[in-house]
Amino acid sequence: MTLALRFDNSYARLPGDFFTRLAPTPVAAPRLMAFNAGLADELGLTDIPDGATLAAIFSGNTPPQGAAPLAQVYAGHQFGGFSPQLGDGRAILLGEVLDRAGRRRDIQLKGSGPTPYSRMGDGRAWVGPVLREYVVSEAMHALRIPTTRALAAVATGEEIARETMLPGAILTRVAASHIRVGTFQYFFARRDHESLKALAEYAMERHYPGTESPEAFLDAVIARQARLVALWMSVGFIHGVMNTDNTTISGETIDYGPCAFMDAYHPGTVYSSIDRGGRYAFQNQPGIIAWNLAQFASCLVPLMPDEDAAVARFTEMVNAVPERVEAEWLALMRAKLGLGTAQAEDEQLILDLLTLMAQNQADFTNTFRALATGTARDQFTDRDAFDAWATRWQQRLEDEADPQARMRAANPAFIPRNHRVEQMIEAAVAGDMAPFERLMQVLARPYDDQPEAEDLTRPPLPSEAVQATFCGT
Repeated sequence: MTLALRFDNSYARLPGDFFTRLAPTPVAAPRLMAFNAGLADELGLTDIPDGATLAAIFSGNTPPQGAAPLAQVYAGHQFGGFSPQLGDGRAILLGEVLDRAGRRRDIQLKGSGPTPYSRMGDGRAWVGPVLREYVVSEAMHALRIPTTRALAAVATGEEIARETMLPGAILTRVAASHIRVGTFQYFFARRDHESLKALAEYAMERHYPGTESPEAFLDAVIARQARLVALWMSVGFIHGVMNTDNTTISGETIDYGPCAFMDAYHPGTVYSSIDRGGRYAFQNQPGIIAWNLAQFASCLVPLMPDEDAAVARFTEMVNAVPERVEAEWLALMRAKLGLGTAQAEDEQLILDLLTLMAQNQADFTNTFRALATGTARDQFTDRDAFDAWATRWQQRLEDEADPQARMRAANPAFIPRNHRVEQMIEAAVAGDMAPFERLMQVLARPYDDQPEAEDLTRPPLPSEAVQATFCGT
């Protein structure tokens, strides 16, 4: 038995220099670790086969009928330095399916073996980053933040060499597409304007139907990315590796390597082990997305009839990106304080709370959740300072109807805390999937009170604190 997927592989019909066709590299002994039945149903999958068959399919050993496996090529700025050729170094796009809602979705195997773009790598992944991406991406989806999704995780039965020998695994990732700013940069750097035009027309038709000009295309991508970064910041999320090859045209969060959710709030927080200069610190994310979108805008200039006029107009649009992020962020943060209307003093009220949180090392998630229950004072060591702020806040709430309901809807009780994710990985490597399954169950309802899972709201003890997160390679 195989898996009935409605493949319609439009990317594979683009010119050959957009990708390399190749099949996943088979693995020794695939074993299904996790399967997302809810997502499978969204994709229109019925008659789900047994675990062994799913493991064979999502390891790449027996690709499903209708797949057109390929590795996509792209370029990108990584920590500000340009690499003219990157590409899928450990991923294979099986193809695209039309889901039950008629949306086109990529299905990609991550960790599926070497490709021409592997740059001396082995093309594999190990259990840790595979399960980390599975948990965090599905948590992001439950938090209503645009993201790639996880369909399956398969252990390969092989060990891979990193600092030590580690158990191998493959993630099946579902995305609106895997087209990135870096995809455009690849052709722009080669002055291949014909391919650039073909890519732009394809991306507009796929993601922004009805968009008829590069300027409108740029504006649409800016709008989605501004909203996305504001959503990240509203839940204390730090992407950790906001390179242009990790900035999608669709506006989805992609690449959950060195990402993390903050525990104690500080705007300068960095978790990524490779971000030694703090380029992608929490507070820098609005500026970085503007920088990334400036690179995207540059790629669209050759498609405009008047390049000088395009540079002037696109510069104006890119310069407005931080302001657009801030506007989105301010609306989200008002809701987190229970505010459904806008007043001029709201921004200062929000900033003053964040300053107090940083000074008191207050937990980001728990503090905002506690505002709705009247227990936020307990998050602060300087309670007099919080009381003074809360007096102003309560006065502001007098103009609002049912702020508690608004706060509960905007402030999650549960996030995938770093120390819990690390504990889950350690257990999974030892053969115990119960912590993984518990995290998945609880994080699927992040805004609900779940008294039986109260321990998952606890910040880490000093001995549990995760100081650094790592790239999935």
